Amino acid sequence: MSPEQLAFFRQRLLAERDALLQSAHETTQHLHEFERTPDPSDRASLEEDHSLELRVRDRERKHLHTIDEALARIDDGSYGWCEFTGEPIGLARLLARPTATMSVEAQELHEKRRKMRGR
Repeated sequence: MSPEQLAFFRQRLLAERDALLQSAHETTQHLHEFERTPDPSDRASLEEDHSLELRVRDRERKHLHTIDEALARIDDGSYGWCEFTGEPIGLARLLARPTATMSVEAQELHEKRRKMRGR
């Protein structure tokens, strides 16, 4: 992968990371805003909304970790190479999923094996 391509993916990953961090900050601000509602149904609805928002943020927190790992792979020179086959992942896959660690073929094989094991 050329230095220009690596710089492009680094910038894309950093932008995605910044967007996730901003979203997390907004969630924190939103959860700190206390809305007093006397109606138990409204309170339950509000609590369910908060619960859903926290689940989304937890998923995003895990995605932040994969972004950091992808940035580390750019730094160590292993970005864009399948961790199982050692073959290039391919630009189309990386454009669709910049945090990918496997080629499409290796990912499909991995998912089939997981499905067969029942996980």
